[in-house]
Amino acid sequence: MQGNFPFSQFLKSGNSINNFDHLSNIPVSTPTNNQELIGDFDVEEIEMMNQEIHKVLQNSVTTQKYTAFFEGSFNLKTINQGTAIFTVPTQFIKSMVEKNLPQISESIFSILGKQYQIDISVEGTADQQTAPIEPPKARSAAEVSFKLDLEPKKEDLLSKVESKYIDHINPEHTGILIDPVKKFTNFVVGPSNNMAYAAALAIAKHPGKAGKYPSLYIHSNSGLGKTHLLHAIANGAKENYPHFIICLITARDFMREMIDAIKAEQLHEFRKKYSEKVDILMIDDVHELKGREGTQREFFHIFNELYNKGKQLIFTSDKTPQEINGLEERIRTRLQWGLVVDIQKPDFETRTAIIKTKADELDLFLSDDIINLIACNVKNSIRELEGSLIKLSAYTDIMKVDIDIEMVKDVLALKEHEDERKVTLEIVAKTTSHHFRIPIADLKSKSRTKDIANARFIAMYLSRKIVGATHEEIGKFYGGRDHSSVVHAEQKITKQLSSDSQLSRDVMTIENSL
Repeated sequence: MQGNFPFSQFLKSGNSINNFDHLSNIPVSTPTNNQELIGDFDVEEIEMMNQEIHKVLQNSVTTQKYTAFFEGSFNLKTINQGTAIFTVPTQFIKSMVEKNLPQISESIFSILGKQYQIDISVEGTADQQTAPIEPPKARSAAEVSFKLDLEPKKEDLLSKVESKYIDHINPEHTGILIDPVKKFTNFVVGPSNNMAYAAALAIAKHPGKAGKYPSLYIHSNSGLGKTHLLHAIANGAKENYPHFIICLITARDFMREMIDAIKAEQLHEFRKKYSEKVDILMIDDVHELKGREGTQREFFHIFNELYNKGKQLIFTSDKTPQEINGLEERIRTRLQWGLVVDIQKPDFETRTAIIKTKADELDLFLSDDIINLIACNVKNSIRELEGSLIKLSAYTDIMKVDIDIEMVKDVLALKEHEDERKVTLEIVAKTTSHHFRIPIADLKSKSRTKDIANARFIAMYLSRKIVGATHEEIGKFYGGRDHSSVVHAEQKITKQLSSDSQLSRDVMTIENSL
């Protein structure tokens, strides 16, 4: 092996994120007869480096991406004169891997302590330079024949389907451009998100001090529609107030911009941009500011300036302000100055509506049994629901097949839910009783106190919605009441769900338990 391998450099480097002390045992010497030299290193060393690079890559890209495009497909072949040469099995995988060149370069640097040029070759093609090429023997034109295989392999087609799904589930972009497609009109409203939707719509119509909510904080798990609402507000406000300056940015990009301003000695211009020019400031994933003292300090002053001027402030997060560790108390307090609303997981009806809406957008025909199958299986994320339909659409387009329920089960790895327990009137009553800590006997009694009557109305509403029992059956179960009492309960709860956030949360919690 040549003596230019920078062991001392990368073993002392502060940039290395793993422990590679074992590599220092590799002898720096001329290869023996049983060591094959390829480029600057022998085969054993290249294999060891390849393994370490993959360990770093596993932490640098998403699990789905690593499994689909790197694991078993992306391999270091040689390092030669400042160039690290990798191989992949297909042109498609090469194109997907090349989207992650910064992560690949960083992984090499963390292992070897210096930058290398990166070359990615498709195995078996002319650009693969790892093996010596024998000069071709002279042949006559009559002896020469060409076989051009233009038919794509099934593995390539399936990888393409998977990549469309991965790109939707894990969108990768720096900065945020307002998406004109994400509007209030294609946001599916249900009990899980009606308060967030109503507040967002009100802000788009009357932002800032002219409206009810000069500061809005929306929190939920990932993929439940927070970012869609941000874009919908931006599009609505842009239509109603075309002269407004709207800034939609992630907390991470806000931080990067501030750091760049400090490096360029333009911090004053950074502050001025936000505090003097912006009419509506929307920061996505504000929890990313945790532990960033300098960024929090600038954010604090910008928040105060905009709030005092009556500008509109909107934030989203996967946590409530109280749950974000590493956040200054003065910032935590300000995030709670305005309206704080949450978005819960969508119920079955909302999931069904989302599937139908997305299927229409994709021009995808799905029968009711397929819609129900998907809605029963994919429960936790709207993004995952939409991703499932994108995957189905890509599969039918690329594989040239029609959609049927068996194909959907196979492609999306779904199963029938025939083994799920049957929800009965008794189960609804017990679950409602447990949630409100009210004995079932009180729900069935003649008592009309507010708490008991409210719990009884919810139990009756869910008995109609989930169990599908008749008004007469429900009335008989709850103390022999007339069917008109059940009709009244159902109508009352249905009407209040659109405006009462606490009622919505109670109904959603009980329904998810069922």
